[in-house]
Amino acid sequence: MQNKICAIHQPNFFPWLGYFDKIKRCDKFVVLDNVQYQKKGGTWSNRVAVNIQGESKWLTAPINRPSGLWDINETSFQSNNWRDKIIKTLQANYSKAPFFKENRDFIFELINFKENNLSKYNLNAIVEICRYLNIEIVDKLVLSSDYNFSSSSNELLIDLTRITGCNAYMAGGGASDYQNINLFEKEGIDFIYQSFEHPLYKQYNTKEFIKGLSIIDYIFNCGNKI
Repeated sequence: MQNKICAIHQPNFFPWLGYFDKIKRCDKFVVLDNVQYQKKGGTWSNRVAVNIQGESKWLTAPINRPSGLWDINETSFQSNNWRDKIIKTLQANYSKAPFFKENRDFIFELINFKENNLSKYNLNAIVEICRYLNIEIVDKLVLSSDYNFSSSSNELLIDLTRITGCNAYMAGGGASDYQNINLFEKEGIDFIYQSFEHPLYKQYNTKEFIKGLSIIDYIFNCGNKI
């Protein structure tokens, strides 16, 4: 029987290339939007690295941190000028990149998207960038919050893989540190590693190639040739 692959990931903030590679390679991509948000520090849900003067530096969208516990889809941005600051940073550091001019409006419109909910904001950017990169997403992206599961950790991933009609789960790098592969196999689900190899592309204003930057870096340097 041919594998039908499920990938599961939180809604990241303008994610790196590996995130979009995972979407491209799976049959169902579950946006894990109803799990607890980390109480302290930045996460990939509200920050990402870009090339600033030849070094990897954070772009951060500040969030509100209520007391107690809250989920990703309950997280909101602070009402300040963080969008303007991010656009100015990108303008200053990428204005001479090969594909900046033709993609500036596209990226800046995504940054300026008028949505205060972090999960909805990130999902909008992810969907629009998939379309730009010609990654098929029709009937592929689903929200974990659409399903009423009380499970957690490996059991939640197994439940989501099953409910989407898949028989294989695709894990990213470092998954073996916290995911019980034997548990997936015991439940009849194949465990597949993404094994993403980061492409090396001509990167503006760097002495050595910087891996793991936001998809924004790729688009401003290469356009939509993925």
